[in-house]
Amino acid sequence: MTRREWIALAGGSAFAQQIHSAPEPQRHVYEIVHAYEEQGIQRAGTAVDRISGEWLMAQVRAAGLQAERESFSVNRIDPIEASVTIGDRKVEGLPLFDGGFTSKEGVRGRLGSLGSDADIGLAEAAPNTAAAGALVESRRQNRHRAVVLVTRGGRPGLCPNNAENFLHPFGPPVVQVSSEEKPWLDECARKRSETFVVAQVRRTVAEAFNVIATIAGSDPSLAPLVIMTPRSGWWTCASERGGGLVCWLESMRALLPAKPARPVLFVASSGHELGQLGIEVFADRRPGLIRKAHAWIHFGANIGAAQDPGIVIQTSDDDMEKLLASSMIDSGIKIARRVARGTVPNGEAGVIHRGGGRYMSLLSTNALFHNPIDRGPDAIDADAIAGIAKMFSKVSIKLASA
Repeated sequence: MTRREWIALAGGSAFAQQIHSAPEPQRHVYEIVHAYEEQGIQRAGTAVDRISGEWLMAQVRAAGLQAERESFSVNRIDPIEASVTIGDRKVEGLPLFDGGFTSKEGVRGRLGSLGSDADIGLAEAAPNTAAAGALVESRRQNRHRAVVLVTRGGRPGLCPNNAENFLHPFGPPVVQVSSEEKPWLDECARKRSETFVVAQVRRTVAEAFNVIATIAGSDPSLAPLVIMTPRSGWWTCASERGGGLVCWLESMRALLPAKPARPVLFVASSGHELGQLGIEVFADRRPGLIRKAHAWIHFGANIGAAQDPGIVIQTSDDDMEKLLASSMIDSGIKIARRVARGTVPNGEAGVIHRGGGRYMSLLSTNALFHNPIDRGPDAIDADAIAGIAKMFSKVSIKLASA
């Protein structure tokens, strides 16, 4: 689709105004992020995921590379009803995708704090913390017949947890609800109110796919550089995934004319919210690649987020950290935090870390992380995304050199 067609699609939206008025390369950033978020909720294995993948393949071809589809099967979870009812008040939610589920009859019992003797436990968690701490221990021990989980994002709303154990679910049904319900639920737990929880779903075998591209390199005997970013998530994910996709595509545009010595593999993986399923498939189908690769570059979550940003870098070793940090400093990009050496990193970089690979990874904090309101031009900092993409293009060329 042409630039004019995308602008027409946006109509009178705020994104369209930015696309009209912004200079390059910021205009290109707005176009890519707007096109991505307009596709809808980016859950793996859905119709939107297919449309999004086909759109991304077209972007790869526009960058001058041949795009490939790497399909894999997903036993998709389609919620039928996920709700918490107390008295005459009913709150809709979302089940934890690696927990248990219920029939339409649900679970009834008294609500109490997590770890108490109540039938239904009440817990609170920030996005992606349901697989750690007291909550995961309670789930593994089946302390409650069901759990109501208040999600605590940077802004009010329902901010789900990723299903880190999607292929090996465990524990009782967990229904995640918006942080706006916390005062009411806390009071109900204090009173040990009778509570009705439903986490009814349908399983559907579906196809998801990674988008793959390759630059052959002038010396195919050299170990490859692999550049990866996720492309799926819970909502429309403008700031969560948009910046990473821009950086991924811009790396292609920089590397192709640079004629790198090393082969370069690009992968945009689906199934991120399902325990990084797509990158696991990518690595499993290429035995030995994690260790054999010269390096992995991971464009993680929230790159260029505008709401409460703070850049975090994750690297496998001192040399990788020195290269990434010095490149950022030279480009005027501020580092908020460096993950301690040896820590298993977040996201797809964690797969590479556990496999013994060499990597650099950049992500950021974001008040809209996993929030359904992660939409529109105010969610992103186009200047920041453009600057980070330019910096990584230079790093990519350096790593792809012999």
